Amino acid sequence: MKKFRKVLDGLTTSSPINPGGSPVYGSAAGTPSAAPTPRELDIQETLMSEHFQICKTVRHGFPCQPTALAFDPVQKILAIGSRSGGVRLLGRPGVDCHCQHESGAAVLQLQFLINEGALVTACADDTLHLWNLRQRRPAILHSLKFNRERITFCHLPFQSKWLYVGTERGNTHIVNIESFVLSGYVIMWNKAIELSTKTHPGPVVHLSDSPKDEGKLLIGFESGTIVMWDLRSKRTEFRIYYDEAIHSVSWHHEGRQFMCSHSDGSLSMWHLRNTAKPFQVTFPHGKSQRDGRKESCKPILKVEYKTSRNSSEAFVVFSGGLSYDKAGRRPTLTIMHGKAITVLEMDYPIVDFMVLCETPYLNEVQEPYAVVVLLEKDFVVVDLTQSNFPIFENPYPMDIHESPVTCTAYFADCPPDIIPVLYSIGAKHKKTGYSHKEWPVSGGTWTVGSQTYPEIIITGHADGSIKFWDATAITLQMLYKLKTSKVFEKPKSGEMGRSAELVEEDPFAVQMISWCPQSRIFCVVGISAHVILYRFSKHDANTTITSLEVRLQCDTEDVISPSDTENTPCFSDPSGHSPQPQPPSPRSNTPDSVRDSIPCLKVKDRMIRMPPGYQAELVVQLLWVDGEPPQQITSLDLNSAYGLLAFGNCNGLAVVDYLQKSILLCMSTVELYGSADPFQRLTRSPRKNRQSTSGLTELSDNQVSLDLERSKSPTSDHVNGHCTSPTSQPCPSGKARVPGGPEGARLARRGPGRPPFRKAQSAACMEVSLPVSSLTEGYTSRRAMLQQLHGVSMYSHDEHHITSYSWSERESRENSFSRSRSSSVSSIDRETKEAVTTLQFAESYGRKSDTLPTPCLWVGTSLGMVLIIPVSIPMDEEERQEEPVTVAPTGTVLMLKGSVLRFGFLDCGGALIQNPYEVWRDLHAPEDPDRPRKRKLVNFSPSSSQEACGDGHLAVVCSERQAKVFLMPSQACLYVHNITDSSFVLRADVVSVCNSVCLACFCANGHIMTLSLPSLRPLLDISYLPLTDMRIARTFCFTNGGQALYLCSPTEIQRITYSQEMCDNLQEMLGELFTPIETPEAQNRGFLKGFFGGNAQTFDREELFGEASAGKASRSLAQHIPGQGGMEGMKAAAGGVVGELARARIALDERGQRLGELEDRTAHMMTSAETFSKHAHELMLKCKDKKWYQF
Repeated sequence: MKKFRKVLDGLTTSSPINPGGSPVYGSAAGTPSAAPTPRELDIQETLMSEHFQICKTVRHGFPCQPTALAFDPVQKILAIGSRSGGVRLLGRPGVDCHCQHESGAAVLQLQFLINEGALVTACADDTLHLWNLRQRRPAILHSLKFNRERITFCHLPFQSKWLYVGTERGNTHIVNIESFVLSGYVIMWNKAIELSTKTHPGPVVHLSDSPKDEGKLLIGFESGTIVMWDLRSKRTEFRIYYDEAIHSVSWHHEGRQFMCSHSDGSLSMWHLRNTAKPFQVTFPHGKSQRDGRKESCKPILKVEYKTSRNSSEAFVVFSGGLSYDKAGRRPTLTIMHGKAITVLEMDYPIVDFMVLCETPYLNEVQEPYAVVVLLEKDFVVVDLTQSNFPIFENPYPMDIHESPVTCTAYFADCPPDIIPVLYSIGAKHKKTGYSHKEWPVSGGTWTVGSQTYPEIIITGHADGSIKFWDATAITLQMLYKLKTSKVFEKPKSGEMGRSAELVEEDPFAVQMISWCPQSRIFCVVGISAHVILYRFSKHDANTTITSLEVRLQCDTEDVISPSDTENTPCFSDPSGHSPQPQPPSPRSNTPDSVRDSIPCLKVKDRMIRMPPGYQAELVVQLLWVDGEPPQQITSLDLNSAYGLLAFGNCNGLAVVDYLQKSILLCMSTVELYGSADPFQRLTRSPRKNRQSTSGLTELSDNQVSLDLERSKSPTSDHVNGHCTSPTSQPCPSGKARVPGGPEGARLARRGPGRPPFRKAQSAACMEVSLPVSSLTEGYTSRRAMLQQLHGVSMYSHDEHHITSYSWSERESRENSFSRSRSSSVSSIDRETKEAVTTLQFAESYGRKSDTLPTPCLWVGTSLGMVLIIPVSIPMDEEERQEEPVTVAPTGTVLMLKGSVLRFGFLDCGGALIQNPYEVWRDLHAPEDPDRPRKRKLVNFSPSSSQEACGDGHLAVVCSERQAKVFLMPSQACLYVHNITDSSFVLRADVVSVCNSVCLACFCANGHIMTLSLPSLRPLLDISYLPLTDMRIARTFCFTNGGQALYLCSPTEIQRITYSQEMCDNLQEMLGELFTPIETPEAQNRGFLKGFFGGNAQTFDREELFGEASAGKASRSLAQHIPGQGGMEGMKAAAGGVVGELARARIALDERGQRLGELEDRTAHMMTSAETFSKHAHELMLKCKDKKWYQF
């Protein structure tokens, strides 16, 4: 169990700081007024530690690495087991539950207690678990750990409390489901086979009771031996020895014959009257050879033999069995119905399948109606009632991983009209050809909770696609899919010899997204250093896409040492800078080594028809410079009211006016400071044409360990904004070493100047193993992580790193190489850069002398520096389209410890200030002369800003180490809190919770923290999720309402809440897995059929397997472990006499309820009999005196 720790409100390291003692860099112009003290603000903070608690809410997506499948035909609930020990329970849409075995052992087999609200799981650690499903969050009631034998197969007969367990040694044990203890009755392998047999029959691969007689158990051994064991007489009724190994066995419902599947691709049919040889052997996919024999085929791993009342021919469904000569064919599921053979090709290997039937009784006509097929990466249900066998439309979000997920975004409390609009557009592009019948997995009940609001999750993928999901009320439903690759030209077959590489390396992979739900403007950052801006329209349009090209390159060495004038509080404004983006050179067939001023991808330059939905309007691409590919983009923000878009990387910052389609600012990070630069920089040595390895980092889908070692050197430390270290060593960027082996050869084939395409660093594929020690010692900075996530080399003012990469899987599992460098390394190798790590447009104050808030761009860097850049925007709509927007850095600098992650803005009352936005308008809608389409802006005017921020506002700045609250415009630091010293913050967001605001942080050591605003009091600190791979780092995100999510596996999204209120209301939001349903009655078989072919005698398992007759099993064979069992429906304790009494009482209650029902039925029958007798007597009296001719 995870240890939870709440921090008392009164104990805090946050401290109000005297504004006069805080080193703040500001404008020299004007004299700032005296800043109010924290007491003068008088902000009433309502959030307390009791408002917060961590709890998992729901898991979406396809279970990663599935292993087992089960179905309850009465409750209509489906269970899927996984290799990581997870169990997914699915019912009707909204009924979706995830359970996890604490051991993490793979689930081998699942068995429902049909219509009992319970599930048995058999795991790879040879433990059986009994789950109680009669509660919204299932819990384990019992566990049974086998000590000396390994479990291979389990079978639980319908309406039986005795579970048959086959083992690797060939023995069969029997477990009582109610008490979860072993029976003394054991079927030993040496008693089941003939004494003359010299070889071991192998593990038990099949167990089933005869549909004709429950007292006979069919045991299948791997070697091909089949035994019918008579449970009453404790002896073998017959034995079958077959040459081929057995994989599965399936009975005919009459119990006279059964079918086996074998390793040579054959199906054998056996009749109980003659077990000497099979009466039929078929190779469904085998060809006849010259000698008349069938060729061997691949193994048939499973077969099911089902009968139908409407047809004399049975259904035979099996997986595998294809001939070996058809290499490369996809996995298949074959359906044989009479002479018709239908082969269904699957996209992924088949893990397991089940035929769904109308009746749970094995001795009745089965009436199959569907086949559930569990694939390695998909889940398919086939309709058997139609001749063309269509598939059902899956109502669950099982295709999140259709292309590997590379980034996520979570938006709570969206505008209410956005979800219906997206759904209506997305519904037009849905696939057709599905079965028209209802989804067969329809168990459980679910209702929308009382506290619901629109929520949307957006996922970006490696193929450049974007998916919008409706996440309202803990469900997930696909709304709309957007393909960003359609903006670009497809690479021609011979274009510079890289076509195959382009396809392989995912050049369109989505790296970052920014969305304004109110204006419906959407922005995407791709891995090839491009930004695409989309507008939403309900109408199709024929338009051309505007393309802008930005040359963003840094020509000076970044940080060498802190400046001697670092304590100077004020700086003069730098001279006005008018960006002069260099015109791109014509695209000619330039050799890669001298490529310059050309982008990585080619935008379509012709008229394009765009369907309704999101339509591309503008593409901004970074250019190659002197044969070096552009660095990937690390930060992005847009503001629809301003009509501006900003993005940055490790070289600098660019600001784009997407209304006028022009570049406003294109500056290196160093130039943004102007004379306000607090650091000394050295001029870089003359540039050579060399390959930039930072954009070529490659991560395979396999688990690749990344060892990141840092060079210890005198580090600079910030104390309340001061840089105290007099000197610091520069850090050379981590260079990708080309290892030996095939991977190294592949990297070496890329010559200098190749495009920065690489295998998409998908969050799904990032199985990067991080040593535990690295979380607190060798991996204490975000730099190395960003080096891997974005392929950039950055410098931290907080510490210095030398990053080394190891692509070889063998090396990664051992000690990866490291390259030590002395501090006297020549400056030509110093490529450390100060990256722009976060951006945000806001109504703020660019200078201390400002009296009114104006549009500003807040810029945070990897050095912990914050720059405020004022933006001058024309107010009139016509002027806005024609007059230029001016962007002029003022030199205003704030400082924090560590890389800056997030900005947030509060008014002087402590309420969150919403960013200005433009109300959505459809630019392609038909013109209406009465209602001209004008821009309608919200929260964007001097008057409204003055009302909201007349006394200034508070700026919340969070870095990977600390958080600060500044009072604007005086720039006084009111509060500071050191979040972590041993780790670093991965994700931070200013969020709304319980009608208030807080700062939520997720650290690399797995801690989730919340801090009050503005005082930065710690409210929550819980060790929740250790950072075991980069997938979590890339996809973790907070949102309003106390919710968060992350990609917990390559195929699944885990949603959590950190709100106590939502934890309390979670029960009513979850679906019910169990609903009381009366078990269908068995069919009346008829007198003659029951007399001649039915059970000649009753079979009492309790009498055979109970302790009275079978005795006790050996204590050393298995160990009983009581479950935790925090139950709702069954309030059974975790063990002991109380638990047993509670279970006994519940059993007695159920038995009493059944007896009561039986008594009611008996009384009803007696009443009916008396009524019939009365009417018969009256009829007799009436007709007694009548003559025969009077009738």
